[in-house]
Amino acid sequence: MLITELNALQPQAAHSAFMQCCTANAWVVRMVAAMPYNNLVALTAQADISWQNLTEADYLQAFEGHPKIGDVSSLREKYRSTEKIAAGEQSGVNTATEQALSELKQLNDDYQEKFGFIFIVCATGKTATQMLAILVKRYANNRTEEIINAAEEQRKILQLRIEKMMAAAAPITPASNVKES
Repeated sequence: MLITELNALQPQAAHSAFMQCCTANAWVVRMVAAMPYNNLVALTAQADISWQNLTEADYLQAFEGHPKIGDVSSLREKYRSTEKIAAGEQSGVNTATEQALSELKQLNDDYQEKFGFIFIVCATGKTATQMLAILVKRYANNRTEEIINAAEEQRKILQLRIEKMMAAAAPITPASNVKES
């Protein structure tokens, strides 16, 4: 989508577009209210501004927009290709063992039970082993620390989603190639 296309959206359509980036309604309302945007830099800067000073309930609403990591077979599928990619870039990366996947699933369940929300992390480029290490470290925190950590990870995720949304521009047919009947 081009910035001009975003700016041309009606409020409800803009709301729907921003909801694809983050499901915290207060954040979405702030983003729609701040329209129009001059460029991607202004858009991403406003995303950070709109994320500031949200309530815990807003953060929890955003977290609810993420699926919880499920069973071991879904984890195995998720990390099958990323392990190979990461291994090619970093020779010291371990492969995702069945044990690591089982531990990741179990600790995700334990995390949700302890904190009352799912584990949120910007997982782009992370292997299952790296995710497990982050999860183990964060599990030791208290709930207040984890709300802060998860909110920051959610902010990173929504920024990535904005960039993806804006990169998904439909091909435009040049006027010179359009024939009139």
